[in-house]
Amino acid sequence: MREEEIIETLRNQNDEFKKLLNEHRELDRLLIEMDKRNYLTEEEEVEKKRLKKEKLYKKDRIAELIRNYKKQYCIN
Repeated sequence: MREEEIIETLRNQNDEFKKLLNEHRELDRLLIEMDKRNYLTEEEEVEKKRLKKEKLYKKDRIAELIRNYKKQYCIN
């Protein structure tokens, strides 16, 4: 099973995975918007760093769920 198929399966069957994907995309959108600005206040810079950390956490959790699915359902 290809990774794209695993992602689609998890998206359809796992509520946590689906939520994480949506949140990750939203964080990406927010960070892109922040990057378009010429200047960020100190508070905005702190918020940007927080958003990046949160996005990374979600990416790591998504990868963990994919690994767990592979271990459980895929024969290597």
